[in-house]
Amino acid sequence: MPDTTDSTSSLGGTVTVGDRTVRRLGYGAMRITGQGVWGWPKDRDAARAVLRRVTELGINFIDTADSYGPEVSETLIGETLFPYPDDLVIATKAGLTRSGPNRWHPDGRPQHIRAACEGSLTRLKLDALHVYQLHRPDPKVPLADSLGTMVDLQKEGKVRLIALCNVNEKQLAEAQAITPIVSVQNRYNIADRESDGVLQRCESHGIPFLPWRPAGGGSDKLGAAIADVAARHNATAAQIAIAWLLARSPVMLPIPGTGSVTHLEENTAAAGIQLSAEDLAQLG
Repeated sequence: MPDTTDSTSSLGGTVTVGDRTVRRLGYGAMRITGQGVWGWPKDRDAARAVLRRVTELGINFIDTADSYGPEVSETLIGETLFPYPDDLVIATKAGLTRSGPNRWHPDGRPQHIRAACEGSLTRLKLDALHVYQLHRPDPKVPLADSLGTMVDLQKEGKVRLIALCNVNEKQLAEAQAITPIVSVQNRYNIADRESDGVLQRCESHGIPFLPWRPAGGGSDKLGAAIADVAARHNATAAQIAIAWLLARSPVMLPIPGTGSVTHLEENTAAAGIQLSAEDLAQLG
């Protein structure tokens, strides 16, 4: 198992999000909520311990959302980490509502985006959100209306930087014509590369790409390849999946999430794994 030290997170290098430079291995704070990303975690102290360990490990990019819980993830971050380290960037989201465990509903209406922003500011104890992400385009609301509200909030000083999640290439291009986009978050992992086109556009425009579900495994054949590479590095399959993402593109900013300190440390150790050309060829 690769060593985990407080400097391990720096081994993956850095990436620039807007005007902020962050280490290229972040933390996704979805899993510090209850089952189905609903309600409070069974052990709130354990969730707070994870958040404290995040900053101890030098991770300085945390991804969250108003819908995680809902409101639980942001509340725990604000209660546990405020006042924040000077270099910490918190990226939160608006655009999804909840009706129960594992139930998500798009809502990109301007009035919802504005109300969600006010709630996030309060829970995170911020005067301005560091990075505000549209969680998912709402098919019932023009993208220009949802993003336009974020631009208005930015002009009012309540949002610093604007980002997107779960978009295709056409939507990204449309958004870029409205306002600068500082990051894109789509599902992407070693087994699911459907967003390769979006990643390529991000690379060409120097936009960080945040892959969610970063440790996906995939087919038996691919799983066997990952296991073989993991054995060579004395690592876990999840660590190899994260290391592959870091090697895949210089704009990649993985945000693996967990509610366990031990698992967090294992994920962070992936930044110290250097995959060889042989490894990468085997993984495809």
